[in-house]
Amino acid sequence: MTDRAPQTLPRVPGDLLLAADPEPFPLLPARTALIVVDMQNAYASEKGYLDKAGFDLSGTQSVIAKVTQAVAAARMLGITIVWFQNGWDAEGIEAGGAGSPNYWKSNALRLMREQPELGGTLLSKGSWDYALVPQMQRAPGDILIQKPRYGGFSGTQMEMMLRARGIRDILFCGVATNVCVESTLREAFHREFWPVLIEDACWQGGPRFVHEATVFNVRTFFGWVAKTEALTALAGAMPSGRGSAA
Repeated sequence: MTDRAPQTLPRVPGDLLLAADPEPFPLLPARTALIVVDMQNAYASEKGYLDKAGFDLSGTQSVIAKVTQAVAAARMLGITIVWFQNGWDAEGIEAGGAGSPNYWKSNALRLMREQPELGGTLLSKGSWDYALVPQMQRAPGDILIQKPRYGGFSGTQMEMMLRARGIRDILFCGVATNVCVESTLREAFHREFWPVLIEDACWQGGPRFVHEATVFNVRTFFGWVAKTEALTALAGAMPSGRGSAA
């Protein structure tokens, strides 16, 4: 199944071929968004929620560098940048309460119940944990989506904001590959968006094989898989000024 012959995807004037698996992906910057998933202290910094919960953060510094490169390349190409922040109000009302499965399956909420001294600190809006890591900087015109669940379409205005801008294709990077990234990517696929996972600009929550499982799922069932260098190569090949005019 994964060794099938490459297809030729539909082309439009002005698109760029992004090196991807299982076939090159025609990328038109004007209809493309780069979604940066949850690059928050909670998920990518020592003493953040994932670190406190005992998850492996050994690859997050490399991913921060890759995400930074992907964002820079996307800006050069004229691609819309979307930033995600995952979490809730400090009281946890948006988290859903005991009647919500999120209450029971969110490791951050569970950890705060087990360690009451952490109450209101993990993934709480306005906290250090909730903030984007220092290397991640929004620019004017970037979209910020504050999402209360794993998937970026759930309980947010994201679909409306993307449709209004004529976005069809979505590049994904960030954390965690197997949770918020994959959840949103699957949602995008089912809403007729075209997803591309930038695999080396993602880090998993859990052992490395869960990242590899998401890569397999995307490549085989839900979209396309590319590397950061493929996006930066496109940006480097752009004639001066073309990205901003796209």
